[in-house]
Amino acid sequence: MRNYLAVLRHTGFRRLWLGATISSVGDGMTFVALSWLVLAQPDGTSGLGLLGVCYTAPVLVGGLLVGPVLDRFDKRVVLVVDSLLRAAAVASVPVTSMLGGTPSWLPFAVAATYGLLKMVPLAGFPAAIPQLVAERELEAANALESMSFSVAFVVGPALAGLLVNAAGPEVVLAVDGVSFLVFALAAATVREPLSPVITSKARRPSLAGLRRDRVIVTTTIAFMAFNIAEGMLLVTTPWLAKNHLPGGAATLGLLLAALAAGEIAGAALAGRRQRSLVAGIAVAQAGAALGFLGLLATPNHILVGAGFFVVGALSAPMTVWAQSLRMRRIPAELHGRAFATLRTLMQGTPPVGTLLATPLLAGDHLALAALTMALVAGLPAALVYANAETSGRRERSKMRKSSCYSPTNER
Repeated sequence: MRNYLAVLRHTGFRRLWLGATISSVGDGMTFVALSWLVLAQPDGTSGLGLLGVCYTAPVLVGGLLVGPVLDRFDKRVVLVVDSLLRAAAVASVPVTSMLGGTPSWLPFAVAATYGLLKMVPLAGFPAAIPQLVAERELEAANALESMSFSVAFVVGPALAGLLVNAAGPEVVLAVDGVSFLVFALAAATVREPLSPVITSKARRPSLAGLRRDRVIVTTTIAFMAFNIAEGMLLVTTPWLAKNHLPGGAATLGLLLAALAAGEIAGAALAGRRQRSLVAGIAVAQAGAALGFLGLLATPNHILVGAGFFVVGALSAPMTVWAQSLRMRRIPAELHGRAFATLRTLMQGTPPVGTLLATPLLAGDHLALAALTMALVAGLPAALVYANAETSGRRERSKMRKSSCYSPTNER
C-alpha cells in the first residue's frame, strides 16, 4: 500500500489516473448501451454481428496510426482531443434522440469511432507514466493502471445494465460522454509537460530496432499466445454456463466476476519492484496457464470459478511487469509508437482463440479445449524464461568483466 500512496502523491499521475479510471468505466458501459439500441431495431440480432465488427476491427487501424501522433505531440493534447472526440460521438445518440429520433446507422458509426480511437488512451497513458513518476515507481504506477481497467470491467457493464433498465440506453451514453469529458479535464490540468523526447536525427532510434531486442520480442509473442487462450475462454464461458454448469446466466456473471476479482488482486500484489521482471513474467504466465485447467472440474462451478480467479490473479502481474519492462528497455522517443504497436498486436489475437474454440465446443470437446488453452498460454512461458536466463548470464558476465578490469582493481 505504501508504494501506491507514494505514486499517487504525484499530482500529475493522480489526475491522469483518476480521469482514465472514470473514462474506463464509461468504456465498459458503451457496448452494453449500443447493443441495446441495435437489438431494438427490426433486424437487431443480425445487427449485433455488424456492431461487433465496427467496435473491434478499427482498433487495428487506429493502433498503427496513434503511435506516431503520441511521439510527435504533447500527450496531454492528444488525450484531450481524443476524449472530446469520443464524448461528441457517444453524445450524438442522446442528442439525436431528443431531436426526434436516432438514425439506425448511428450506433454503428459510434462503435466504429470508438474502435478507431480506442488505442489512444491504451497507449497514451502508459507512454506518459515514465514522465510522471520516478523509475523505481514504475511497477506501482503500472499496477494502478491495471487495477483501474479491472475495476472498470466489473463496474461499467453492471452500471450500464441498471441504467438501461431504469432510463434507457440513451441516458447511458450521455453518462459515458460525461466520463470522457472528465478525462479531458484531468489531462488538461496535468502541469508536467508530456512533450515528446527529441533527439538528433543521427541518433534517433527506429521502431524496427525493437526486433533485435529478444526480450521484447519473446514477451510480446508470449502475450499474443496467452490472449489466444483468453479468446478461447471468452467463447467457452457462456457456452459452459448454458450447457454444463448450474445457474445459467447467473453463473456466467459469477465466473466473469471471479476473473475480474483475480485481476484486481493480482494487480494489487504486483506493485513491488522485482529482481527479474522477465523471469517473473514467465513464472506468472505458466501459473496462469494452469488456471485454464480449472475447466476440467466441470460441473463443479466452485472449482471452475477458482480456475478463473487464478487466471486473473496471475495474468495481471504479467501485464504490470511487462509494461514496466518495456518502459525501461524501449527508448523514450519510441514509447508512443512502441506501446501502440505492441498493444495492437496483442489485442489482435483473441479472435484467433474464438475461431479455435468454436469447433471444439460444437463437438462438446471441453477437455480438449481446456488442454489447448493451457498449452497455448503456457508453452511460450518456457521461451520467456529461457531468455531470462540468457539475459541474466550476460548481465553477470558484464559485471564480472567490469569488476576485473576496472581501474580500482588494477595493481
